[in-house]
Amino acid sequence: MTEVRSGPAFSVHDIPFSTHGSWFGISPVLAEKTYAEDLHLVSHQNGMHAALRLVPLDPTTGERIETRVTATPSLLSWTHASGRIDLAYESPQTVRLRGTETGLRITAAAHTLTPFTGTYFFHDPVDGAHVFTSYETGRRYRLTVRSGVVREVRGSQALGVAERGLTVTADADGTWEAAVEELDSARRPATSSATFDEVVAAAEGAFGAFADAVAPWRSAATPAAELAAYVLWSATVGRAGLVTRPAVLMSKHWMDKVWSWDHCFNALALAPGVPALAWDQFSLPFDHQDESGALPDSVTHSEVLYNFVKPPIHGWALARLRGRLSEPLDRAELTEVYDRLRRWTDFWLTARRAPDAALPHYQHGNDSGWDNATTFDPERVVVTADLAAFLVLQLRELASLAGELGLADDARKWTRGAEEAQAAMLDELWTGDRFVTRGADSGDTWDSSSLLDLMPIALGEHLPESVAKTLAARIEAHLTPYGLATELPTSPHYRPDGYWRGPIWAPATVLIEDGLRRGGHERLADEISARFRGLCESHGFAENFDALTGTGLRDRAYTWTAASYLLLAEAHELRHKATGHM
Repeated sequence: MTEVRSGPAFSVHDIPFSTHGSWFGISPVLAEKTYAEDLHLVSHQNGMHAALRLVPLDPTTGERIETRVTATPSLLSWTHASGRIDLAYESPQTVRLRGTETGLRITAAAHTLTPFTGTYFFHDPVDGAHVFTSYETGRRYRLTVRSGVVREVRGSQALGVAERGLTVTADADGTWEAAVEELDSARRPATSSATFDEVVAAAEGAFGAFADAVAPWRSAATPAAELAAYVLWSATVGRAGLVTRPAVLMSKHWMDKVWSWDHCFNALALAPGVPALAWDQFSLPFDHQDESGALPDSVTHSEVLYNFVKPPIHGWALARLRGRLSEPLDRAELTEVYDRLRRWTDFWLTARRAPDAALPHYQHGNDSGWDNATTFDPERVVVTADLAAFLVLQLRELASLAGELGLADDARKWTRGAEEAQAAMLDELWTGDRFVTRGADSGDTWDSSSLLDLMPIALGEHLPESVAKTLAARIEAHLTPYGLATELPTSPHYRPDGYWRGPIWAPATVLIEDGLRRGGHERLADEISARFRGLCESHGFAENFDALTGTGLRDRAYTWTAASYLLLAEAHELRHKATGHM
């Protein structure tokens, strides 16, 4: 019997059980706010789709039994008083199963098969396997029984409404083993010689090596580091469909995309330990850059969306990424990223800057990444200080790249552009004690209680000291015991689960902490870092968090949250080691 393995334990109700490179996971979460009673094999090809339902059974009565589900990075188990079922990934496409004194019913999640939807089920006479073929995922799921007995095959070749599946139970020795593979049209029969325990050990070793690479600095003072590493490791998928590179999805729950600002934080966290994967994360949205220079809003297996964009934080991210990569970019890589960043910047300076305007504008809150922030309540097509600040940082990074490439004229042009954009931001949007937002059409201005209005602190050392000091004081007013509320808790518009109207978010935390630290406001930066790290250590890696209770909200396995924890925890550990504190 397989013993409990080392590594962080987690609840599959919060974090799906999966492995690096796989497009599917094992989870009870079937969609947003939709939890099943049983675990399912959930694929993320062609969207999020539950393909198979996994139901533990009493081997004597054939009835469903209540079990306790436990998970570590290498092993998922259902246990009850007299037996258990274990599941482990042998490869990104294959899971191995082993049962002792317990049966397992494996059925198609969908009961209805139409000419265009549902799952067809049949016995393959070529290799003796049973195969489920899913319209939704466009993939097949092949079940091969390695030992044990197949019972109660139902719905083989059935059309219309039917239960489709089978039960695997033990033979005389009380144990059984099986394998389930996600495949395209066909594959050679599953004949692995590895034992189940060897499969578990290999998975344990693969995750351990990843955790050691991305968080070698971890200690008792960073208790969530291994789980954060697992969230990133397990949410990584292989190149497939429109995903041009190995990609860390935002989650293997329903937020199963790469958004064109989320990816920056994942890249930064991965850079020192797995630089190639980090560079793939930064580069992936640029692989889909359109003719205007715009990045897509998001990329996933079978869909690239361009109806919105995301903010130009890529200059800020690239500057930090280059400092964290274990080897410098070569000239060809510098040339390519310079061209891509140039085109992305030109998009904001042309397609998003009105005639005679000095500053670009957003067309909707979604473009900012802060979809429903109160900044956008009066109007949506707006000139904001956060956009101007990010563009200034991007122009400065372009100037740096141009200088390294020997493009002196370009370097001067980008430097001049950065200075002009910052001057316009301060002249047009700074009132002396706050930044305001301006309607791009109406010309009206207003302020809000949103943390978004304070994001120019990301300029750090480039801000005038008086402006930075004022912003820092306003930022501190947003600080709750758990971190930075995105809307002042005293605001009438504050909502505990209001998306960007109150909850704490990782990217805002990292950008503000970095800007404060670079601007010399280290005490406040330290406090923000400590509270966010404590939040993750107590409440996990949710998409966002209730600012007054710390409760995790929405998707509970969000990679940019895990990445942000790793960034802040690493920096904290290294600062303390540098000063001799432990």
